[in-house]
Amino acid sequence: MNYKDRYEQWLGDDFFDAAIRKELAEICDEKEIEDRFYRDLEFGTGGLRGIMGAGTNRMNKYTIGKATLGLGKYLLDTYGEKACETRGVVVGYDTRNNSADFAKIASDVFSSIGIKVFLHDSARPTPQLSFSVKHLKCIAGVVVTASHNPREYNGYKVYDEFGCQLVPAQAKRVIEYVNAVSDYHTIRFNGKGELVNKVDVTDDFVSAVLNQSRCHDEKVKANLKIVYTPLHGTGNIPVRKALQQDGFTDIKIVTEQDNFDGNFPTVVSPNPEDRRALEIGIELAKTTNADIVFGTDPDSDRVGIAVKAGDNYQLMTGNQVGALLMEFVLSNTDFGSMKRPAVVKTVVTSELGADIAKKKGLSVFSTLTGFKFIGEKITQFEQAKLNGNIEQDYDFVLGYEESYGYLAGTHARDKDAVVSSLLICEMAAMAKAEGKTLIDKINDIYSEFGYYRDALDSFTLKGKEGLEKIADMMTELRKSSSPFDETASVIDYSLPVDAEYGFGKLPTSNVLRYDLEDGSWIAVRPSGTEPKIKIYYSIKGINKTEAETRLELIRNTIQTKLRLK
Repeated sequence: MNYKDRYEQWLGDDFFDAAIRKELAEICDEKEIEDRFYRDLEFGTGGLRGIMGAGTNRMNKYTIGKATLGLGKYLLDTYGEKACETRGVVVGYDTRNNSADFAKIASDVFSSIGIKVFLHDSARPTPQLSFSVKHLKCIAGVVVTASHNPREYNGYKVYDEFGCQLVPAQAKRVIEYVNAVSDYHTIRFNGKGELVNKVDVTDDFVSAVLNQSRCHDEKVKANLKIVYTPLHGTGNIPVRKALQQDGFTDIKIVTEQDNFDGNFPTVVSPNPEDRRALEIGIELAKTTNADIVFGTDPDSDRVGIAVKAGDNYQLMTGNQVGALLMEFVLSNTDFGSMKRPAVVKTVVTSELGADIAKKKGLSVFSTLTGFKFIGEKITQFEQAKLNGNIEQDYDFVLGYEESYGYLAGTHARDKDAVVSSLLICEMAAMAKAEGKTLIDKINDIYSEFGYYRDALDSFTLKGKEGLEKIADMMTELRKSSSPFDETASVIDYSLPVDAEYGFGKLPTSNVLRYDLEDGSWIAVRPSGTEPKIKIYYSIKGINKTEAETRLELIRNTIQTKLRLK
């Protein structure tokens, strides 16, 4: 069936809701029809992610139902009916438009085939969903979220029984079950209400977060002036609870952004990496003379910060905050009970945090892009202790990626902006007690380890043609030699690459990384969740000026090569 046949099928079949068919009937653009129906919305290693709307290539009731039915059949075959009826799955959701409805649909489809459901009773952070899986002893978890994507997106992420997002080997099996659902008419949307239980584990989650506290001086914490914005998202309740219970008293909330609103009316995009998302918070900070401004994204797994610098506020990058957290957490951790403490980062994350960890004697692991691989390492470490696997027996301390995601502790298996916000405020408070800011602290680190200039360029290429162009770019790069002078090596992660000793090979991934002789590197990969090609830069220099100059030369080289400028 081609895209036009699929379109006509949906349009003419009253199995599909009247609102869906009306939306389709009003489309006049043939390209729009093609984009909605030329393929099924892909259930990949990260689950579903796409624009909301009618069509097989959109997030809607039917694509959610298909994914849930496939996942449910996988769980029944893998764990058996008894485990599915007793342990069940936990379903959570963020504050996006339709998230609560999609979560209800998923719950109904699960329960219709005999799977018990624990449904979060309100929008809560993604890391709280990860925590809930283990806390409630479930066999799996699902969260409806598109994280920090623009408002038109939504998504559906799946977690295993350890609270970790599915990694490729697991996802491959689930994908087979999802793809086997070829007829939407087989999906039962009328659930069994007796199998659906509403739950709220927020207080338990916050207690687990507070166990990661590293600063116990109440006066130091009370002296920090904070401005926080949840950006209309789920962080509002747990972040504020955690900070207040930890002893922070001077917390100003951006009231224009503290309500749940999936339209995100006060921002262009609810992405705390973007200064525009923090602008209202920064203006409030100027009037209150705050020391730090921070914001969490809609599902509260990422956090961005701005630090007072004279009369203004300076944003800090994910790599800078990761390095600061590495220094802070490791300097304030008792390793007495740990035999082999370890930290984990991704291959597109700066080496600065790794350098700090190595100097302090910790083992460093590098994973592919995606926090699920950091979560997988935590599970591997824990299972190794249970199974007597000496080679994989490590003690997880901290994991992070450059895209503003961090995790301290093992209460979750995903990046956690709640625990990160707590630790960021604690290290800012301790820095203030020394007469310093976090900007001073990162400069101290640069003085010791050298200057790192990290950057990320993302280019959006929409639709079927855009995806084809992105694929052509990656093919062209693989066919040609490195475009950079003084290249020490080129790592193609689409081929088998050795992981650290005792951990075999990394899963394959569509990533190319160019390592230069001075320790700088550049990486290129398509986004796994949006129609984007991403270029990562980590440029070392004697000082900021030298690194900035080299960055612009390298930027021009790769963007010219890919015909992006």
